[in-house]
Amino acid sequence: MRGSAAALVPALAVAAQTTPALTSLPWVRRTLTPTLAGISRRPHVALTYDDGPDPVSTPLFLRLLARHGRFATFFLLGEHAARYPDLVLHMTELGHEVAVHGWDHRCLAFKRPGRLVDEVKRTKDLLEDITGKSVRWYRPPYGVLTAEGLNAARAARLRTVLWTAWGRDWTSTATPDSIRRTVLRSQKPGGTVLLHDTDRTSAPLSWRNTLGATSELLDHWARQVVPVGRLSEHWADPGVDLRLRLVTAEQRES
Repeated sequence: MRGSAAALVPALAVAAQTTPALTSLPWVRRTLTPTLAGISRRPHVALTYDDGPDPVSTPLFLRLLARHGRFATFFLLGEHAARYPDLVLHMTELGHEVAVHGWDHRCLAFKRPGRLVDEVKRTKDLLEDITGKSVRWYRPPYGVLTAEGLNAARAARLRTVLWTAWGRDWTSTATPDSIRRTVLRSQKPGGTVLLHDTDRTSAPLSWRNTLGATSELLDHWARQVVPVGRLSEHWADPGVDLRLRLVTAEQRES
């Protein structure tokens, strides 16, 4: 009996470590963990981008968002933020929000035990040193969570947020129209949208399709008078919604 129990310990340890990865399944997180999925009771869309900063593509997204008067949350990789600090600072100067996507893009399930706490904190500290602003959010690469990943985020005082809708924009077959349709198929008021402002971990030049889709989505949400913005606004005072709607209506009339 003792031998059987001893043999069970490693299996239980693996289960405890990997069970949070079930939240990578959209229906699981939307149903069981709505806050983790990025669901708000407000009729607001949180627009988020992963894998930057990229000096080639990210500035084009910043210009597009500026033309529409919209802001987003960018989940950045520490190793690239360290290479392009001026771009990271520029993003926040424009009013966008930066968040932690990890030091690199390796799946948490394959990380060597003990490394993650340092990597998450190091990325957060780097972004705060560059921007002079506090960083609040964490999203693991591929949306795959582990127990160590959750603990690393808590230790860094970060809130983990995944998404409710994505555009599958990283694939080689994606088009602006397919990305737009995929997002709108599952995007509901109060949801969080995941896109990518770089092809660093995606099909080559896939960001061009995402850029086109972003323009179409912003036009669609403007016609629907849907508030769109950063995660920091997503769980804000509901009274903000009325002000955002009034501003959007004024923009449409001008």
